[in-house]
Amino acid sequence: MNDLDFMHRALALAERGRGRVEPNPMVGCVLVSPEGEVLGEGWHEKYGTNHAEVNALLDAEKRGNSVVGATAYVTLEPCSHYGKTPPCALALVKARVARVVAAMSDPFPEVSGKGFKILEEAGISVSVGGGGEEARRLNAPYLKLVTAGRPWVTAKWAMTLDGKIATRTGSSRWITSGEARDFVHETRGRMDAILVGAGTVLADDPMLNARPKSGNVLRQPLRVVADARLETPLTSQLVQTAREFPVLLAVGSEIPEEKIQPFEAAGCEIFRFTRSERAAQMAELLDELGRRRLTNLLVEGGSSVLGALLDLQEIDEVQAFIAPKLCGGRDAVTPIGGHGIDRMEKAFQLEAMQILQFGPDVLLTGRVVKQSFAERFGDLEPNRRLV
Repeated sequence: MNDLDFMHRALALAERGRGRVEPNPMVGCVLVSPEGEVLGEGWHEKYGTNHAEVNALLDAEKRGNSVVGATAYVTLEPCSHYGKTPPCALALVKARVARVVAAMSDPFPEVSGKGFKILEEAGISVSVGGGGEEARRLNAPYLKLVTAGRPWVTAKWAMTLDGKIATRTGSSRWITSGEARDFVHETRGRMDAILVGAGTVLADDPMLNARPKSGNVLRQPLRVVADARLETPLTSQLVQTAREFPVLLAVGSEIPEEKIQPFEAAGCEIFRFTRSERAAQMAELLDELGRRRLTNLLVEGGSSVLGALLDLQEIDEVQAFIAPKLCGGRDAVTPIGGHGIDRMEKAFQLEAMQILQFGPDVLLTGRVVKQSFAERFGDLEPNRRLV
């Protein structure tokens, strides 16, 4: 096996931390002897616990293997600062590895080249770049948070075969099958926040928490409502469960305090927009979620919210469920509103597409092509607001 093979193994290990480590990045590490024997493996398993390098060193110790003179294959630059755990770069120095191969540098300001410097000053050979494109894709949400100060936005909707998310009367339950809806609950359990507009709350009275049949909930997301006119009913399920599952209501600056007080008394948190235009409000909200270090945002509608985000070019990923049903109706609602594009050649393309089936329904997923990952994250300039 060559360097790239071992890095691919480290990337596969890193993936196991998805939904458990945020806002930290997913990281995997493989320790290999000069003869090519795997001595130990590890990944960052949960936020606040040992990082990948330390877990790999512990695994090697458990196997009875010495790592002196070994090569450490790591999917991200080893950290150099004291946070919830000690620096991984120092742990590798102490273990006396001879070489570190990292897929990419870490743009987080507290690291950003400092981990490599610690290793090199200790006489450890450092190589960077093998598997870098895969590593950037794996940790695209983390990279967006650190470099742009905003969460990774996944747009999710369910529609009929003719592209409707509700009938002309607003009826929308249920477009997709129970199998598809259970997948959505699994997805919610890996998200930091879920966003809907007030129209969705009024039409569906959703809970927006994770309730998968498997019971495998990694986290309960912050439930966010873009509700400039504060139309969310006090009797809604969101408000009534706000002390159990957090709720953030994003409201207009003109909403009087006396109207807000009952929602705060029920346990809701309030964020005030300063702008009146929908897209500008969404930009403010994304900045606020970024300040809270929320990495993954699932947007479940409605059409106005998704349209504003597309106009901002802030939709990063799509999950579109398509049910084998025909709805019809010129006035029936479509998934994405907003201003939209004026010419078809400007339409956003998807890449890394997958097509899955849940019962009778089809799920199409993909990432929105804006720039190549090298163009978007290549220089990895950190966002100083997160320092």
